[in-house]
Order: sequence, then structure tokens, then C-alpha cells
Amino acid sequence: MNDLFVYALRLGDDALISAQRTAEWIAAAPQLEEDVALGNIGLDQLGQARSLLQYAGQVEGEGRSEDDLAYFRDERDFLNLQLCELPNGDFAHAMAKLLYFATYQHLLYEELRGSADEMLAGVAGKAVKEVAYHVDHATQWVLRLGDGTEESHRRMQAGLEGFWPYTAEMFESDDLVRRLAVAVDPSTLHDEWERRVMAVIDESTCSRPESSYQHRGARQGRHTEHLGYLLAELQHVARSHPGATW
Repeated sequence: MNDLFVYALRLGDDALISAQRTAEWIAAAPQLEEDVALGNIGLDQLGQARSLLQYAGQVEGEGRSEDDLAYFRDERDFLNLQLCELPNGDFAHAMAKLLYFATYQHLLYEELRGSADEMLAGVAGKAVKEVAYHVDHATQWVLRLGDGTEESHRRMQAGLEGFWPYTAEMFESDDLVRRLAVAVDPSTLHDEWERRVMAVIDESTCSRPESSYQHRGARQGRHTEHLGYLLAELQHVARSHPGATW
């Protein structure tokens, strides 16, 4: 399988599945302003997904469009991080997940802007500006909830701890990224990611999460039980009416 196709698919799937989860907050967020903010974040992620999946289809050369890749692949064919597919939980949990993922994406896109692949560099150049806002939005909520009431602190701490066992997978390197000169080796991002995330956690007065176990395998198509349910909702209309157009 083409390395560039797989790499674009990984990044596109991360963004697509994150967009689907983020969109679940529309009309369900704790404030009207958050409905708008999270809707915009979800749209940013969806835009990244569209560009990357469209490029993956072009690189593959088998005539598959971004829609084909989004709607007509099965669960084991998706290569997104497990962190992206996990249910949101309460609002504090969602902000913890956004802090972890958006900080990772921001570092990744910062590096990918210098890629020799013009398409990847172009997507990253636009996305890094969007994700900077995502990081700031999550940061402000983690600080507000962590250093708020006893209840908000408890929920924020639970969110940070609950998603922590899924963070190491973001930084797993493999032969593909080492072979692919235009890719970013995610293992090189870990130390700066940890520095940035821990600075936010410390300022929030929450405790640094610890875990002796980290989940892995999503880049090889091994997922949690949650992805199947998410895809059933995401893909339902397209699979019910294949080939339909507006």
C-alpha cells in the first residue's frame, strides 16, 4: 500500500472522527456561546479531513473520493487515533480531550508546514492557525474548571485522568513515517507536547495524571468498541442511499 496514501489517511481520519465527536456538542453545550464555538471547531476539523482524504484518494489512484473514504470504509479500515473516537463524556472531559488532541495537532502541523510535499504543507499551513484557536479554547476551559468550584475541579481532574491512557499512541513512530521523507515523525513531538500540556494542568491546580497502561493499535486498525457506533451514525445516510446526489 502506498505510504503517502496511508499517511494522509491517518491524519484525515483523525480530523474526521474528531469532527464527528465535536459536532455532538451542537445544541448540547452548557452555553449558547459554546454551541457556536464547538460548532466552528468541528467545522475546522471537517475541513482538514476533507482536504486530507481528498488528497489520499488522489494519491491512491483508484478513483475514490473523499466521500468514498469517509462513508464506505469499514471500521478496521480507519486509522484514526483511539483518543479521537472516545465518547465525549461531560463538558470537562471534552475539554481535556480537546487540550490533548489539539496540542498534538498544533505541533504536528507546525512541523508539517515545512514538508516537501506541497499539498501536505498547504493543508498544514492553514490548519495550524485553526488549531491554535482550538488549543487556546481548551486551555481557557481547563483553567476555568480546574481552578473553579470543588465540583468543577473534580470533573476536570476526572477528564484529564480518563483520557490520559490514550495519549501515548499519538507519539508512536513506525517504519512508515521513517520511510516517508515528507512525513513528521510523531515521536519527536512528545517532549514539547508534554511540556505544554503539563503547564496548563499545573496552572489549573489539577494533579498531573499518571497511568501504567497506554492503549495502542489504532494505526493498524484496532479500535475501541465506540468507533463502530460512531461510524454507524456518520455513514448511515450515505450507505442507505448509495450514489445519491443533491
